[in-house]
Amino acid sequence: MALLQQILYKVNILSVLGSTDTEIIDLQLDSRKVIPGSCFIAQRGTLSDGHNFIDIAIANGAVAIICEKLPELINQKVQYTVVENSSIAAGIMAHNFYGQVTEKIKLIGITGTNGKTTIATLLFKLFSSLGYKCGLISTVQNQIGDEILTATLTTPDTLSLNQLLFKMHAGQCSHAFMEVSSHALAQHRIEGLHFTGGIFSNITHDHLDYHKTFDEYIRVKKSFFDSLPSTSFALSNADDRRGEVMLQNTKAKKYWYSLKKMADFKGKIIENSLLGLQLLINDIEVHFRLIGSFNAYNLLAVYGAAICLGENKETVLQTLSSLDGAEGRFDYMISLKEKVVGIVDYAHTPDALLNVLATIKNLREGQEKIITVVGCGGNRDKTKRPVMAEVACEYSDKIIFTSDNPRNEDPGQIIKEIEAGVPITARKKCISIVERKEAIKTAVTLAQKQDIILVAGKGHEKYQEINGVKKDFDDKKILAEMFDLLGK
Repeated sequence: MALLQQILYKVNILSVLGSTDTEIIDLQLDSRKVIPGSCFIAQRGTLSDGHNFIDIAIANGAVAIICEKLPELINQKVQYTVVENSSIAAGIMAHNFYGQVTEKIKLIGITGTNGKTTIATLLFKLFSSLGYKCGLISTVQNQIGDEILTATLTTPDTLSLNQLLFKMHAGQCSHAFMEVSSHALAQHRIEGLHFTGGIFSNITHDHLDYHKTFDEYIRVKKSFFDSLPSTSFALSNADDRRGEVMLQNTKAKKYWYSLKKMADFKGKIIENSLLGLQLLINDIEVHFRLIGSFNAYNLLAVYGAAICLGENKETVLQTLSSLDGAEGRFDYMISLKEKVVGIVDYAHTPDALLNVLATIKNLREGQEKIITVVGCGGNRDKTKRPVMAEVACEYSDKIIFTSDNPRNEDPGQIIKEIEAGVPITARKKCISIVERKEAIKTAVTLAQKQDIILVAGKGHEKYQEINGVKKDFDDKKILAEMFDLLGK
């Protein structure tokens, strides 16, 4: 509970109708969740406009309304505050309502197309191993110390996010590591939060269904670093084409990590195999459990962030060397009898798929075939579908196109749009099977001794979304079952 005038601190207010000396029980963006004493924030969303539900919010007991435009009918018992942008106001108000906890804990945000989950998860595991109580906000799961909470979005809505951070602080977390998605940035979900540091992984083709142009996608990602204060640090991938652009206008102290250029945190791959990575990091040689050059970048980002946060470099590297990555990120298993390697990975963008397949190709010791099972999600960026096929065909010996999360689209039509990217010379090695389980089973059936199967796109997800319904589905579990049958 807090006074409205306190909650409105730092909000850009255009006009006020009624006293702000009003006690507020909670903040709500959904009129259906309003209770007596609530402050309802009328937010213009992608699917609906909260201004159309002001009357419902008042009927449910809202005592204050935050809006960009006053309704035609004014209720004299209700306080109205007109703001320039309701979404921005919601972030600032939520931060104020929940006690501005990000001023009291060290919050690190990770943004980029690929690697966010692995970097955030590794940071959480690293600092937990170093003796700190930490919070994690990621695509796979949210976590407060040992308590695991289900994640529904890469970055939660602004109210849920601030409530989660409040719980982390109340639970005595000293650090919190958070994925920051481009959607969250565009929708101002992190507005008002204070970040001790920001990390940029990379930027590639993704989410053009939402951002429309690649330039807009870059601009949104860059806005995160533009907003960092001079007291924070900004850590960027110097090898990414946009790595320097990201930090152009930041006030934060700049740091760089790289495998190819001079940087604050310089790495070199000595060995890359199914047994892990042998890296030289700032002249210290270390073995890591993670596999692939893309993970070399993730490890450098984690190491750099830990040093920026004041940790000892030898202790960090020693601890980091014993850690596993995030679930569904290059998760692999080997069948007992035929020694077929199965890899489950979240790769759902052309660049991520290329990174994983290139890594697999480099890990081959002989003439093992690479069999790739891949699809594309429905109601998402359609332009990447044929590109996914091009990448799969270039690096695979056999490709099976299948359903991912078709959502509200026809899975057969999605597959046709993927197939459009198949080169004429590669058509003979491609087959399409709509049913994902059957596609995985077929891949296992086709595999011969020591071949490598990649099941890409869903990674950690334990469901498949079809026509708005999420049905139980776990790539890793299904692949393990098929491998078990293979050994009998």
